[in-house]
Amino acid sequence: MPDPAPSKGRLFVANRGEIALRAIRAAQALGMEAVMGVSAADRDGLGARTADRAVVLGPAQARDSYLNAKLIVHAAKETGCTALHPGYGFLSERAELAQLCAEEGIAFVGPTPESIQQVGDKLSARAMAKAANVPMTSGSEAVDDLAHALRLAEQIGYPVITKASAGGGGRGMVVAHAPEELAAAFDQAVTTAREAFGDGTLFIERYVEVARHIEVQVIGDGKGGVVHFGERDCSIQRRYQKMIEEAPAAILSPDVRKRLHAAAVQLLSSIDYRNAGTVEFLYDSASEEFFFMEVNARIQVEHPVSEAITGTDLIQAQIRLATGAIADFEQKDIKTQGHAIEARIIAEDPDRDFMPCPGRITRWSPPSGPGVRIDSAMESGAMVPPYYDSMIAKLIVHGASRGEAVDRLAQALDDFQVEGIATNIPLLKFIVAHPDFRTNTINTRWLETQVLPAFRARQGR
Repeated sequence: MPDPAPSKGRLFVANRGEIALRAIRAAQALGMEAVMGVSAADRDGLGARTADRAVVLGPAQARDSYLNAKLIVHAAKETGCTALHPGYGFLSERAELAQLCAEEGIAFVGPTPESIQQVGDKLSARAMAKAANVPMTSGSEAVDDLAHALRLAEQIGYPVITKASAGGGGRGMVVAHAPEELAAAFDQAVTTAREAFGDGTLFIERYVEVARHIEVQVIGDGKGGVVHFGERDCSIQRRYQKMIEEAPAAILSPDVRKRLHAAAVQLLSSIDYRNAGTVEFLYDSASEEFFFMEVNARIQVEHPVSEAITGTDLIQAQIRLATGAIADFEQKDIKTQGHAIEARIIAEDPDRDFMPCPGRITRWSPPSGPGVRIDSAMESGAMVPPYYDSMIAKLIVHGASRGEAVDRLAQALDDFQVEGIATNIPLLKFIVAHPDFRTNTINTRWLETQVLPAFRARQGR
């Protein structure tokens, strides 16, 4: 990838935690000033101290700070910012924020409002994938009511899964193996989707029982040019939330990998996609088939494993593209090397049904060494507030092979010392020591059906 002259100007960072710190440091490395918008809970944090300037958006509650698009754009304009990075979560996939930036002449470090709307609605994204000839599971249009859902499920064939058209993260999802299971859970799925996204619209897809979650990292130039940075295997999940991610997906054959990349590029090329995005697929290991799931119109939590195997700083690439410093991408410039794994360090207690554990960190001693990277805004004495997502760090390891990366991850987890709050590190150690993880014989249900029961039994529960 070309390495143009650093961007100039001032970047407003509309997020918190480790991704805000990444964006701040990326901007500063490119010669830009960085302004961070913070809530009252984060005004003394590492991100606020690292930024060239921090402005308090409002009180700790996200709705009054990190989720207030008009306030954020006003703060960016008033502080003379020429670009805005939304990170992930919060407003990163809201077309409203991108549109407000466009109206104020601020470069949005992400897709266009039109693209965000197009891929953000899952029914629209399915139609887009179908038009681009991307493989999909059999599925439905919007479901009107339970009776309609039961008819559609009968046509598709059980098992089926319901999904919320307006969002993801497992909310509104119900797996049903028979009509009575769908009938028992349908109304609650609608209610959950409506509460989470303000829209209770559901659709139904065939459920792939034994699958892997594989996704492709891409960046588009907004003119039909799209390049990929390889794929990631994100199959270790609890309640549809990713816990450990790897790159590349070692299970794929060269032919399947090539077709997967081509499908992702074709899909987003067809809409002139701009900036970073991820195309997600279900992969059936038995048949070696893959099926489109959704597009995430933002940078994702697990992007560091793609950075590790390609040697590309994706946050800097995002900023350069948004500010006009990169005009073209060439696939031949992007090479992959080795294997990388990321483990999410979360302030929660797996021995107490994953209860969030906010509080003050009295000791923070992360691991170091060859091939070990920590993305975090935590430090000794830092407060983990109760108002936001409880992820406090990402541990990324890189090795010449998957085996070397797994060994480095195991050692790094042993070396990671956190006191004052509970974390999921004991569970992560248990996962990494499991023979199925070592042999890469896992699927999206493996953590919940195989690991968690054994972990609880070991803990005497």
